[in-house]
Amino acid sequence: MHFISDFIHILKDVEFASPYYFFLLFLLIPSVGWPLWQRRKMRSTLQVSTTAPLDKVPKSWKVKFHFLPLLFRTLAVIFLVFALARPQSSFRQQHIQVEGVDIVLAVDVSGSMKCMDFRPNRLEACKKVAAEFVDGRPTDRIGLVVYAGEAFTQCPATTDHQTLLGLLNKVKFDLIEDGTAIGDGLGTAINRLRETDAKSKIIILLSDGVNNSGYMDPLSAAEIAKDYHIKVYTIGCGSMGKAPYPSPYGTMYVDTEIDETLLKNIATTTGGKYFRATNDKKLEEVYQEIDKMEKTIINETTFENKADEFLPFLIFGLIFIGLEILFRFIIKKNW
Repeated sequence: MHFISDFIHILKDVEFASPYYFFLLFLLIPSVGWPLWQRRKMRSTLQVSTTAPLDKVPKSWKVKFHFLPLLFRTLAVIFLVFALARPQSSFRQQHIQVEGVDIVLAVDVSGSMKCMDFRPNRLEACKKVAAEFVDGRPTDRIGLVVYAGEAFTQCPATTDHQTLLGLLNKVKFDLIEDGTAIGDGLGTAINRLRETDAKSKIIILLSDGVNNSGYMDPLSAAEIAKDYHIKVYTIGCGSMGKAPYPSPYGTMYVDTEIDETLLKNIATTTGGKYFRATNDKKLEEVYQEIDKMEKTIINETTFENKADEFLPFLIFGLIFIGLEILFRFIIKKNW
């Protein structure tokens, strides 16, 4: 039984080094077909109207098991052909080394993010695209910073993306004092990355306004990011010209004012890049481009060892040849 269980285990992952030998299985067609056709051609010399009285006559072992020699021969051919096809088992070992990227998303949650030039508004569109970005980078540590008149960490950099996405979903307006403290948002994001051991660190900073509050100068924060080898990608979020804005009196149109010069300087100082997203589709394209530029490095080494496993097939083939000889020339003659 142990031999049979080992044989079944081999069959699970077996590969064949010489599969063209399987064409020999076509030899079974004449080998099996000819005896069956000959038996079918046989005609009785004595014909009777009914064989009902003979149904109660017990059949001999020779009649009941006349098919066994042909069956054993067929099985012998099958197993010997499998042995010729050189079945092989393989053992594979994979060593995967991941060099991830530490990322912090710094998202503007100021009142101007309520503008409806994105669907349903700028903040919700940003949350949706950011969630897709997170889903596409399963091996990276990603954190979340939100800022308006001040900044705070919504989620530190983590590989627990389910928790991160849950906290991202909870981001809403009026969490903090209104305003646009780009410097504080960038500084808080830098603080989350400065002591990590990742080879690549990036901040994706999104803003739809002009720096008008906070304690840290944005360009000074950019110099600090540069010192810590943190690359900052900046995104100016908002349509050109006026944008629809919800108010107690209905929808009104307000001017879109983004300090693109500042955002460009932050990106240039840190070796990043500035993007302008004027609608939902452009915002998706921006995150996709950043995703392509900051790829996680995955080194995969595979070791494979093959072993010939023809012996069990050969043994079974010889056993069935022996059984055919035994039944055809010894046992059958004595029945």
